Amino acid sequence: MVFTLALRNLLHDRVRLAVTLIGILFSIVLVAVQLGLYLGSSRMITANIARSNADLIVTTFGAKSFEDGGLLLGDRERHQALATPGVESVVPLVVAFAEWRKPEGGSSRVVLVGADADDQGLLPWGLIQGTVEDIKAPDAIAVDSTYLSELGVNGIGDTAQAAGGRVKIRALTEGIRSFTQSPYAYTTLNRARQLLGADDDKSTFLLVKLAPGANITEVQNDLAKRLDSADVLTKDEFESRSLKQWLFRTGAGLALIGGAILGSLVGTVIVAQTLYSSTKDHIHEFATLRALGSSRGYIYKVILAQAGLSAIMGYVLGMIIALIILYLSRNSSLPLVMTPGLAFWLFALTLFMCAISALSAIVKVTKIDPATVFAR
Repeated sequence: MVFTLALRNLLHDRVRLAVTLIGILFSIVLVAVQLGLYLGSSRMITANIARSNADLIVTTFGAKSFEDGGLLLGDRERHQALATPGVESVVPLVVAFAEWRKPEGGSSRVVLVGADADDQGLLPWGLIQGTVEDIKAPDAIAVDSTYLSELGVNGIGDTAQAAGGRVKIRALTEGIRSFTQSPYAYTTLNRARQLLGADDDKSTFLLVKLAPGANITEVQNDLAKRLDSADVLTKDEFESRSLKQWLFRTGAGLALIGGAILGSLVGTVIVAQTLYSSTKDHIHEFATLRALGSSRGYIYKVILAQAGLSAIMGYVLGMIIALIILYLSRNSSLPLVMTPGLAFWLFALTLFMCAISALSAIVKVTKIDPATVFAR
């Protein structure tokens, strides 16, 4: 009976219902896009760190992100790390921004990543053309297919200049995006050093793999004491530091979260206004129910049911549009991400938003005097 009455109230004025659903839909789509961009950006920032085969990462002191390490670590730090109890292997990794000169003229920037496939420290993933073995060839490099036009090349076999030397595209990936909009370019460790003009022992990071049974906290503390000029971080700590650098110190993350909050507020105001107006139009019907003996609790349930039905309908429509936008963004340089957790959180937010909106209508109902029925 409660849901029947609530549904009839909603359908009584279909124009008003449409306005309510548009408000909820707009809110859901805006929040989904903003948070989808936030999750997508977070994944781009941390992808290489998450994919690295390491328990601990040694960085240059104060390095704020994966792209911010410099080439300051050498054999001294690597040998000290190898001599630490509980350490099984230490793999050097080179990461640095480099100028990319296009074959037809002009230039852009790439993030050059140097690692040896045999070390299994960090390998490009999502290969759609070429193999890891192909990247071992002289002058070989792997880039993501999304950035081919930006790099001024067409695909496998094309050549360009990267930093101080010539490179040839031998492999293409799909799905490796860069938050800095400087594409990642993967090559071997020695080739990266040559292109950057670095010494043969220099590296940006040391990927530390622990021996079975080793305590990660104890090894981390021991390494930190031995390497007083470097930072020793877990993958989670380095991911957190990178996110803080790119999303919050630049203000990008705050802008995305602010947009999500704004969307929630706009949706709440629209739904509150609509529910209040609907309750006001049906005030005499609610007064009649009160005169017939219905409790205030019953009327509150009707209003909350209206809000709940509006939330469900608006959420379904909003998610359909959000998923379409998500699908269309899959091949862009900044794809949106939707997870089951985010979808559930959006549904909970929609219900909460509509429940808060219902309070304005409930406040109006609390002032109903059943005697007004007999005064008409």
